[in-house]
Amino acid sequence: MSLVDRIRLFHPPELSALRPFLIQGRRLGWILPGFAGRLAKFPAVFEVGADAVRLKDRYDSDESRSDAVAGVVEALAREGVLPKLRHERYAVARSFYDKPLMGLERSAVPSFGTLAYGVHLNGHVGEGRDMKMWIGRRSRHKATGPLKLDHIVAGGQPLGLSLAENLVKECGEEAAMSPDLARRSRPVGFVSYLIQNYEGIRNDVLFCYDIALPADFRPVNTDGEIEEFYLWPIAQVIETLATTDEFKFNVGLVIIDFLVRHGLIAPDDPSYPELILNLRIRDHFGDGV
Repeated sequence: MSLVDRIRLFHPPELSALRPFLIQGRRLGWILPGFAGRLAKFPAVFEVGADAVRLKDRYDSDESRSDAVAGVVEALAREGVLPKLRHERYAVARSFYDKPLMGLERSAVPSFGTLAYGVHLNGHVGEGRDMKMWIGRRSRHKATGPLKLDHIVAGGQPLGLSLAENLVKECGEEAAMSPDLARRSRPVGFVSYLIQNYEGIRNDVLFCYDIALPADFRPVNTDGEIEEFYLWPIAQVIETLATTDEFKFNVGLVIIDFLVRHGLIAPDDPSYPELILNLRIRDHFGDGV
């Protein structure tokens, strides 16, 4: 495997095989046919047709929509159709900047294929080819990517917090980073993708941050989500990313973006255009996806 092979894993599903998830006539997600069949058992909440899955128009506020869908999600989780509840809601909207039409239980988001957001922090020491990067190994008990390699800090974006607030919170929980230190993180862009995997449809935007950490900083996990941390030379990060599947699937995309921005993948590399062109989906902030 190479870095190009890694990024080619992020190919979109065949949308004609999916059913749009509509709220008030607006498409908010993508649903697999099998899950659409499950939702058809809740006709008071969903209108399931061959062309789309619609949330009933009788639910005309974000609160009523959230509560109605929550009841269905809880029932399907009890049946084992959906994963264990996380008791955390994600915003459901056409764009990050739009007013949410409802909140959706985090564990159910891939089943509805709605947009989800996260914050990912590249923590590095030094600069250039001599830099090192802090890497975490995810807990063996994580529902997604157990024991995979991860960033020093990364987390989903819940409803009700700003990106900056969420990043500071995650820095404290995952790496015992003080708020003052966490606020030194620089926003540097985003990566995004639309894929189908074992969870359903991942329709994600990851906001990326960099932080130059002091040489004497040592992360300590406080929430049980990371088993251990490593401070790796950047060459080891690149080699591991390019030749193994050790990294959680979406972390590789964020690291490739970091490598490009820091000049660690040069423009004369034949893979340079393909890497850059596939780091994000433009329509995640428009009306296409």
